[in-house]
Amino acid sequence: MAAAPSAAGGIPVIVLKEGTTRSRGREAQLSNITVAKIISETMKSSLGPRGMDKMLVDSFGDVVITNDGATILKEMDVEHPVAKMLVEVAKAQDAEVGDGTTTAVVLAGELLAKAEELIEKEVHPSLIIEGYKKAATKALELYDKIAVPVSPNDSEVLKKIAKTAMISKLVGEEADYLAEIAVEAILKVAELEDGKWRVDLDDVKIEKKEGGSLRDTRLIEGIVLDKEVVHPGMPKIVRDARIAILDASLEIEKTEFDAKLNIESPEQMRAFMKQEEEMLKEMVEKIAAVGANVVLCQKGIDDMAQHFLARKGIMAVRRIKKSDMDKLAKATGGRVVTRIEELSEKDLGRARLVEERRVGEDKMVFVEGCENAKSITILIRGGTKRIVDEAERSLKDALNVVKDVVIEGKIVAGGGAPETEVSLGLRDYAKTLAGKEQLAVEKFAEALEIVPSQLAENAGMDPIEILVNLRAKHKEGEKWAGVNVFKGRIDDMWKLEVLEPALVKKQIIKSAVEAASMILKIDDIIAASKLEEKKPGKEKEKEKEESEFGED
Repeated sequence: MAAAPSAAGGIPVIVLKEGTTRSRGREAQLSNITVAKIISETMKSSLGPRGMDKMLVDSFGDVVITNDGATILKEMDVEHPVAKMLVEVAKAQDAEVGDGTTTAVVLAGELLAKAEELIEKEVHPSLIIEGYKKAATKALELYDKIAVPVSPNDSEVLKKIAKTAMISKLVGEEADYLAEIAVEAILKVAELEDGKWRVDLDDVKIEKKEGGSLRDTRLIEGIVLDKEVVHPGMPKIVRDARIAILDASLEIEKTEFDAKLNIESPEQMRAFMKQEEEMLKEMVEKIAAVGANVVLCQKGIDDMAQHFLARKGIMAVRRIKKSDMDKLAKATGGRVVTRIEELSEKDLGRARLVEERRVGEDKMVFVEGCENAKSITILIRGGTKRIVDEAERSLKDALNVVKDVVIEGKIVAGGGAPETEVSLGLRDYAKTLAGKEQLAVEKFAEALEIVPSQLAENAGMDPIEILVNLRAKHKEGEKWAGVNVFKGRIDDMWKLEVLEPALVKKQIIKSAVEAASMILKIDDIIAASKLEEKKPGKEKEKEKEESEFGED
């Protein structure tokens, strides 16, 4: 309870509910900064190709092993509101550009750690935020200045970009092979509209199946369904497929209200079953009449309907996910039909081949040679579930970075080189400012150096020595000098073909600064008391008393 003495007679005025806690001013700010630093520390060790993996075990005992920043933060069950804000930053970074989540959170934590030093020197948080925003604007300018334009369909450069995104992951050994698949996939779905490239990642379906090795991962020009043909008497391969895409069940619908049928003789029973059979037969006749030879159904297909379809030589697959139905409609040029009576020939989709194939232990249905070649599937294979899941996360990162370069067409080298270059530029910029904002810009420049410093530390190198040498190289004009974590030295990262999209780097700055500013702006934390759970024991005792004494 928080009370304040009233002017009239010293009567306390109760403002907040009992059990509410409140911290304000510097205490609140430093507490928030501490939380952000803890989250940042957790993420630091997973940065770069020599970063460590995290094992995350949820309350059900399910295990995730990854060093993907977005996944780590998503799986971590964080409680503190500031920690939740940093998780939101990672999600935003992931949704916007699909990579750089670890760096964004680490940089946000470092910006707050530097802000803490300034707060202790009596610099007001508003001035720090102002300085950080100026530094961020200047940093984005500097990134644009050093970024190198590339052709959006230069597959060799795109492969290097994809490989850099995956080399730090669990599947890094097969980065070359998977990078080729990612580039081919993006170039197939990319479209030029009004002189600008557009890429819709929904056109790339990712399907996973354990078994085989990562090398068995394939790009399929079409849609792969993790389903099998419903009836053994149906054809397992259909060429020149005319596909009915149904969001309607081939079953006799149960009534929505309770209904009773009084059947008093075997003849009535037979008539009733005959009637059901006729209704199902009519549905199948309708599908056959429009010329369909494949039925892909979102809902169920009755055993009797399966029998009739098999006799007509029609292949059928049931209980397909809605997202897959939309992809199938887009790929085959068909229309999803919700009432079988309305099905017509123009609603049918087209594909060169629909085939059921055995993949590992299971069977899958492949729809290939579609009308719209923009719809494709990557079928991921791998020895264990963990490998397959990590391959999926890595491929999504690779697809995203390739998409970023196709859209913006600008790249920079990796290995902490651009961060060092921008950090030096910001130090020069700070000298042009007056007042305490200059200090904030300098701290921002220092914070950026966490990237090369942490890359070096994770590779077992001396971070201070590396930073000093890096600054010296950049002052000599070697703008792509960065940390070669594999050889343990400073190298020209451009020559080593460690390339990243400029778009990702710019988004990291935006995400980190927004998060740091939001957390620095908070100077008062008012937390309501948690609701107490009712103890079942006491409830039972109360009930027992009531039953013993009863009511008159």
